[in-house]
Amino acid sequence: MKIINFGSINIDHVYSVPHFVQPGETLASHSYQTFAGGKGLNQSVAIARAGAEVLHAGKIGTDGEWLRKDLDKAGVDTSNIEIEDKIPTGHAIIQVLSEGQRENCILLFGGANQSIQSSEIDDVLAQTKSGDIILLQNEINAVSEIIEKSYKKGLRIVLNPAPFDSEIRNLPLDKIDILILNETEGEGLTNHRDPQTIVDDLAKKLPDCTVILTLGEHGVMCRDKTELIKIPAKEVEVVDTTAAGDTFIGYFVAEISQGTELEQALITATQAAAICVTRRGAAVSIPTRAEVTNAI
Repeated sequence: MKIINFGSINIDHVYSVPHFVQPGETLASHSYQTFAGGKGLNQSVAIARAGAEVLHAGKIGTDGEWLRKDLDKAGVDTSNIEIEDKIPTGHAIIQVLSEGQRENCILLFGGANQSIQSSEIDDVLAQTKSGDIILLQNEINAVSEIIEKSYKKGLRIVLNPAPFDSEIRNLPLDKIDILILNETEGEGLTNHRDPQTIVDDLAKKLPDCTVILTLGEHGVMCRDKTELIKIPAKEVEVVDTTAAGDTFIGYFVAEISQGTELEQALITATQAAAICVTRRGAAVSIPTRAEVTNAI
């Protein structure tokens, strides 16, 4: 079973700050670092580090060729990453609170991630067969088109509707097999804040979809056609939550691609995310399979 991640590739500019910048305020940061990032890139790295094969499809500018090299080193198939000559690579400005606090604040610029063409989608999907997994987020354009075309090919579609915006509601969500989202995205889709209500509402609206709601320090909740599963979070010292959700998603997708039962896949993904938050950075903080196995 092939995994195709049609997703974003970003340069992350990370600033450690005592508090998030307020309107009209100039704030000095304690530190500054540059990392490979983007939800798509992070999730591909997580899949590869989990031991599964993943083909990443996406676009970068000429300023982002080092990102392709980083993906190559991580074991990701980068043969479907295209270079856009006239548009810079997508990037994010990330504020991370000092003293190990749990929050971050992100300003995103789409760049080349927003320049995907229909012909490029067709070229990628031509390499797939029915039953393969396609993973999507909301940091690239043409997500609706990719879903529609993937559905027609019989692919198993996994959607992480992040970052959330109003366009998410217009996506053909009835064609999604697995929806993985956090509480903010869940509220955006259902207008509810209570986790149980979010999951129940989405399960009712999308009866053929497995809904997975990540709850940060409270773990994860999952509902499919037959059961409700709750997995508690691991207690760890939190340093940076930047790529925790992406780590969870990548490990979960890797697990199900290898035939792991749903509950065990959730347990493994939760453990991987717990390790991730003990480290700074995005892709660099994602643990290896051996680290996760030893921690379970």
